[in-house]
Amino acid sequence: MCNDVNESRREWLKLAAFLGLSGAVPWATASRARASAENDAPVRIGYLPITDAAPLLVAHQRGLFAKAGVGVEPPRMFRSWAQLVEAFIAGQVNVVHLLAPMTVWARFGGKVPAKVVAWNHVNGSGLTVQNDITRVEQLGGKTVAVPFWHSIHNVVLQDLLRAHGLTPVLRADKLTEKQVKLVVMAPSDMAPALASKQIAGYIVAEPFNAAAETLGVGRILRFTGDVWKNHACCVIFMHERDLTNRPEFADKVVRAIVDAQLWTRQHPADAAKLLSKEGAGHYTPHASDLLRRVLAPTADESAQYAKTSAITHPAWDEHRIDFQPYPYASYTEELIRRMRTTVIEGDASFIKTLDPAVAARELVDDRFVKRALAAVGGLKSFGLPESFTREETIAI
Repeated sequence: MCNDVNESRREWLKLAAFLGLSGAVPWATASRARASAENDAPVRIGYLPITDAAPLLVAHQRGLFAKAGVGVEPPRMFRSWAQLVEAFIAGQVNVVHLLAPMTVWARFGGKVPAKVVAWNHVNGSGLTVQNDITRVEQLGGKTVAVPFWHSIHNVVLQDLLRAHGLTPVLRADKLTEKQVKLVVMAPSDMAPALASKQIAGYIVAEPFNAAAETLGVGRILRFTGDVWKNHACCVIFMHERDLTNRPEFADKVVRAIVDAQLWTRQHPADAAKLLSKEGAGHYTPHASDLLRRVLAPTADESAQYAKTSAITHPAWDEHRIDFQPYPYASYTEELIRRMRTTVIEGDASFIKTLDPAVAARELVDDRFVKRALAAVGGLKSFGLPESFTREETIAI
């Protein structure tokens, strides 16, 4: 695990430097120079091989970008969030799914001129632990991995730990029974580290929670969507120059993604096959049956989680992963408030200066997604009330 953690930490520090004053400027300059020479650039997708990427990959494989009237290159897969953000800042990719807190960090901490144009998916993550752990309190004195410091996973995990009398720490020569050490680790490294008992648990996107179950090396202690109802995990992030200078391009991109989300909701088992290593696009290294467990679980598979308390709010009727595109401002505002108390490595002082309501308006551009939703019948097509406001429901 040491090598995995050290590599992840090096990537984090490198990215933090890029987003610092001395690092972001040359990267942004290079990105603008490339953009000025490619005013008709096609869609260049960047993604991680997780279920969070489903709408982008479905839109590509099913020809929805072409149907919307925009060119697209083969999607580029990255191993880590740090690599994906670097490629986006450099202009190598121009449409990405990013963890929602990462976009707050990039926009306000790194001054990256980009905006959230839609939500990519909701829920889709869980806290997976060693098989003998049945309560959050049992994580005391142990190490838990997160995929990135600025992630909904880290935010929800730290809320869970504190609610159960535990203190998240980043460094400690010797942990007390009331402390939990957090480390950043690439999602693909998590299940092996859990199997070898180098960590007590991890909180991450699917299908890495399902993978631990399938391999028999871990159990899901809690789904994040059972803590924060229908929370956004990944969102669609695009360069502001494309939104300003090429609004028709942005319109077509978002329309294709919304169409892909709707199709994925209606055909979850087919989506699992499409995204799998057996699929024509070979988008991920995951087997179709593993992805089916996440995207199209059986009633029996879903029911077991209420018995184990991985789901404590069955009345919420949450999907293990779901898709809907509208970026509710209330979520962004509450996320910023909770990021203020989330412990991370590095300087996060920028978050304390933000007014949540003002920041939400600056970070999100919902013009395109509203038009895309209108074209498919509105929010009711996704099983939601026809309102662009909601109240956040969080129950630790």
